[in-house]
Amino acid sequence: MPKTRQIGLSLGADICWPACYEEIVKRLNLSLPSGTDTVDFAVERVRVAPYDLQYTPKYDVVLDRITHWFMTTREWVKKAAIMDGVYVLNNPWMIQAAEKHTTYAAMLRLGFPVPQTWMLPPKSYFPAPTIVSDADMLATTRRYNDLFSLEKIGEQIGYPFFMKPYDGGAWRGVSMIKDAAQLHTSYDESGTQVMHLQKAVEPFDLFVRGMGIGPQVNVMKYDPTAPLHARYVVAKDFVTDEEKKTLQMYSRVINAFFCWDYNTCESLRKDGTFFPIDFANACPDSQVTSLHYHFPWMVLSLVRWSLFVAYTQRKMRLNPDWESFFKIAEGEGDFATKLPKYDELARKHFDAERFEEFCGTHLKHLDEVALEFFGTDAAKEIFRQKVGALFPKHEINVFTEHFYSQVQDWRTDYKAEKKL
Repeated sequence: MPKTRQIGLSLGADICWPACYEEIVKRLNLSLPSGTDTVDFAVERVRVAPYDLQYTPKYDVVLDRITHWFMTTREWVKKAAIMDGVYVLNNPWMIQAAEKHTTYAAMLRLGFPVPQTWMLPPKSYFPAPTIVSDADMLATTRRYNDLFSLEKIGEQIGYPFFMKPYDGGAWRGVSMIKDAAQLHTSYDESGTQVMHLQKAVEPFDLFVRGMGIGPQVNVMKYDPTAPLHARYVVAKDFVTDEEKKTLQMYSRVINAFFCWDYNTCESLRKDGTFFPIDFANACPDSQVTSLHYHFPWMVLSLVRWSLFVAYTQRKMRLNPDWESFFKIAEGEGDFATKLPKYDELARKHFDAERFEEFCGTHLKHLDEVALEFFGTDAAKEIFRQKVGALFPKHEINVFTEHFYSQVQDWRTDYKAEKKL
């Protein structure tokens, strides 16, 4: 008997990856055996509308790209997950609860070499939050807030360091602090934001981002000083095999710990050690206009993982299993000894062996389908639509050709790598 697994794409301003995802799934034309049944897949875009909390969504899986800022959808995916068993990428509770401050604290407990980080009370408490009166806020701060010296904290950390919001987001409010005067200026300008001070990793010789989707991790060289469309660098052999394995474990462990299916982890290398500096990015950049050469990897990884989740009817973990990780952290050995043990838990969390078997058995033709599609005029037109949404009119043709050319370079390299 035929069974259809329903995949919903919950989207914001995304243009390019959803269209590519839909086209590739359609071209795969899957009909997979499952006991006495056959399973196929349908993809549609999730609409926003009033709903009765007792209605049952038709989706098995939802790929969500909007709950980080659109509250209606965030509450809808919570309802779908907790009431109806829908698997949501990413877990909306962990996106909401695990801001950068929490992730630093958790990974420090596991022994990750996170740079020294301080939290500061906000410079200003006024206007008070809507649930608190100005009078109550003033009484609370006078009664319980200690006076402190910014200069002494700066000296204790040691210049340079970064000031950035504890909850982060799109490089908002990030500044490099080189001396006490700059520290005072940046703190004064921070207003009511709660800020971190984090020791700079200097001098570093490499900046990388590890993008994790399920158990899959792509390690990419990154240049934060470049224009947005060039920050993800096209580079090969910039890390050793052992370094790549370490960075992949970083991403996989962090994602499993926080029940994130889709996240990026930034790390800086100094004296041979990778220091993770930003790893709460559970709505990572997914556009061809920024990922370019790396864009097909992201799309294919989303296709593989979401189809696996839908086909196997994988159960979503609503609550993280932190104690298993903490038990390892409290055991004997240094971080290098513990990291592979954390990764064993992470691979088990993502059911990595079963996922790899699924891909090897049912998605053998995915590479061929993707290589053909990313060379078509249809793919190029999708890129053009994304470029047109971001770039001025006189640059649309130039940048469409630029990004399309980078994807063709990926096709050439991928064919060689897979011997296709």
